[in-house]
Amino acid sequence: MEAAFRTILVLILILFLIWVWRILNWLWFTPKRLERFLRKQGLQGNPYKFFVGDMNEYRNLRKEAFSKPMNLFSHDIVPRVFSIFDHSINTYGKNSFIWFGPTPRVTVTDPELIKEVLNKMHDFRKINMNPQVRLLAPGLVSLEGEKWSKHRKIINPAFNLEKLKNMLPLFIKCNDDLISKWEELLSSDGSSEIDVWPFLQNLASDAISRTAFGSSYEEGRRIFELLREQTEHTVKVMLKVYIPGWRFVPTSTNRRMSAIDRDINASLMNLIKNREAALKAGEATKNDLLDILLESNHKEMQEQGNNKNVGMNIEDVIGECKIFYFAGQETTSSLLVWTMILLCMYPDWQTRARDEVLRVFGNRKPDFDGLNQLKIVSMILNEVLRLYPPIVGFARKVCKDVKLGNLSLAAGVHVSIPTVLVHHDSELWGDDAKEFKPERFAEGLLKATNGRVSLIPFGGGPRICIGQNFTLLEAKIALSMILQRFSFELSPTYTHAPTTVITLQPQYGAPLILRKLEI
Repeated sequence: MEAAFRTILVLILILFLIWVWRILNWLWFTPKRLERFLRKQGLQGNPYKFFVGDMNEYRNLRKEAFSKPMNLFSHDIVPRVFSIFDHSINTYGKNSFIWFGPTPRVTVTDPELIKEVLNKMHDFRKINMNPQVRLLAPGLVSLEGEKWSKHRKIINPAFNLEKLKNMLPLFIKCNDDLISKWEELLSSDGSSEIDVWPFLQNLASDAISRTAFGSSYEEGRRIFELLREQTEHTVKVMLKVYIPGWRFVPTSTNRRMSAIDRDINASLMNLIKNREAALKAGEATKNDLLDILLESNHKEMQEQGNNKNVGMNIEDVIGECKIFYFAGQETTSSLLVWTMILLCMYPDWQTRARDEVLRVFGNRKPDFDGLNQLKIVSMILNEVLRLYPPIVGFARKVCKDVKLGNLSLAAGVHVSIPTVLVHHDSELWGDDAKEFKPERFAEGLLKATNGRVSLIPFGGGPRICIGQNFTLLEAKIALSMILQRFSFELSPTYTHAPTTVITLQPQYGAPLILRKLEI
């Protein structure tokens, strides 16, 4: 009996020592080994600090940057919205790295290296998200390997250009509703000060609700409100060092995030099951993104003999629906609000864009062929995406030792692509890189970038954002219809303060003075 007890104690001690070794290896020995390896490559960065890395400095720089607004006509947003990378590059140069907890991230700004990272998706993989962050961004955004390929194949038909053409009437209806709301707020002289930011968020939400699920924004309002709250919690989580298993600790934030996720899942589950039942009953499809997705999934399963490992299960479809909701709303609203703000700052470009829209459409509703003729509008949108990209940066992980240009990167290192730094780089865009000059796109993207991977608001390579055409089509329609009906200028109360809440947003809203046009 005593011998058995001693054996159990020895086993417990061994297990405890293994656990301690793994923790120390994760938090100290591996980071120090990677640090020595990176410094041998000529890369520089802060010395590793146990557990936290640069996260405390990151939070302090972010807090300081967001504590004061920018100069009104300055577009030098990097020190504000990407303060840790700006600080690192200013201190150590472009060949530098930053510690996200115990993990080093090497900054990559060279277009050739960016191209390599984006195209070699099996060498540079998506980072395993904190499971709490994945609550907000599941599905295609976080998948890898065969499952990613399967989902991408099934989802692709939903974003086919011909399918998007059929959604034009829905986009137009959403914008008609927006314009009617703004007209109701006008005073007797036909003008009014309106914070357009919440309206543009609602517009994008309405558009994704109608085009993805056939419902209006009013019906989907609750899901969007929950997603916005989840976004706020997610940002707080991302600013902390990830501790495996921490999500199971019943803190108030953890409990609320889990409750929100259950609530959203239940709503989407009900929506999907009702739609699947309608499809099986032979009811006419709504031809929205969800119907196209379900039909594509059903076709894939039939072609593969209903193999359980083929196609998407209900949880997979829910994950993709969350991305429809979140990404479809966030990216478009960010693009539209910065476009309106910049057209207020540069009224000559607002006039040029309006003249083009009126020349192509007059007072008619936009049509697909006409939208393709909007050269000036396209130039403006590209320049807004360059100066104010909705997603300011992204990262990839190195899963095995690889070569990246002249660098050798060990497994466990992360590679960071700071989109906004690349977009503002004077070596790539010239001395006027921080100026609003849509004319740089007058001869197209290829000419503007000199064929380099230097404009990446939607990522690139095989994993380029699947909703890119959706966002640009929606933005062109919205901007065209707004320009037809209103002129707009910055309100004296506008404060220029770009901030990152997953996407790039105006910290204090976007109060503009709108004036009704008689056309």
